[in-house]
Amino acid sequence: MNLESLYMGLKLKSPLVASASPLSDKLDNIKRMEDAGAGAVVLYSLFEEQIRREREALHYYLLHGTESYAEALTYFPEPVTYHASPDQYLELIRKAREAVSIPIIASLNGTTLGGWTRFAQNMAQAGAHALELNVYYIPTDPYLSGAEVEQTYLDILAAVKSAVDVPVAMKLSPYFSNMAYIARRLDETGANALVLFNRFYQPDINTETLEVTPNVVLSSSADLRLPLTWIGILYGRVRASLALTSGVHTGEDAVKAILAGASAVCMTSALLRNGIEHIRTVESGLRAWMTQHEYESVQQMRGAVSQMHAEDPSAFERVQYMRALSEYKPTV
Repeated sequence: MNLESLYMGLKLKSPLVASASPLSDKLDNIKRMEDAGAGAVVLYSLFEEQIRREREALHYYLLHGTESYAEALTYFPEPVTYHASPDQYLELIRKAREAVSIPIIASLNGTTLGGWTRFAQNMAQAGAHALELNVYYIPTDPYLSGAEVEQTYLDILAAVKSAVDVPVAMKLSPYFSNMAYIARRLDETGANALVLFNRFYQPDINTETLEVTPNVVLSSSADLRLPLTWIGILYGRVRASLALTSGVHTGEDAVKAILAGASAVCMTSALLRNGIEHIRTVESGLRAWMTQHEYESVQQMRGAVSQMHAEDPSAFERVQYMRALSEYKPTV
């Protein structure tokens, strides 16, 4: 049985990928991920603010005692907010590249061109096999058009692609007016992979203190359906590899992702909840399903139930929505 998968030109021993999370900030954990069967590891995200803070701090100390700075540095979160400094991140890339044989994918998280281009080069030079650009962008300006929002993504991708020779993946949110359109534009601009979907941070409100509070909710298998829909629609329509993230917790979840067209099946919440060894459990479930249904390879499975190859292509669109509502039977 062959689990090998080709993801943005990288040969993975398995489509199961440990995606960006706090677990990957330690070299020992990255080794454990490889031992558990991960085909690749996406390192935890380095935030744009970290790069900017380092630059501002250097400038501050070079000009210390002048009147050049007042409160500029107070804009940025304290360093302890982050996992590590940019230099430590680059060192982790170097050490991970030497310690494991699976691809190491560096992750940048931000919203502007800023220092992305320069630091993307640093990541590639440190040994990252590929980069994942996590454009965490929530437009709140009522005068900003959808076209301008999309152009931000395209500009960031074009700038990074012009600066590095390694593959570049774009991690997207589902909140575009036409996902198929932006996927095509990113594909044309040179994205080697599209990662669907980022889950936006959604704060809560403390009704006693009347404060907005952090609220991180891990995914469940039910969250698989949205990325599954778009993987199925986009498969065969873009050249970029497709990665499914959010909602992969079981072997069956992985099977669905691959059947829809995913080259990489990414897990974060499942590993945070169950531990790194859970990769073995998901792989075991994937292998059991392949054996039962007589599939010899992941490549043979991929896209078999995408919109392009499904017996009923309309299952991904409006007609299926109407059918689902009309056939629903209340339990109460």
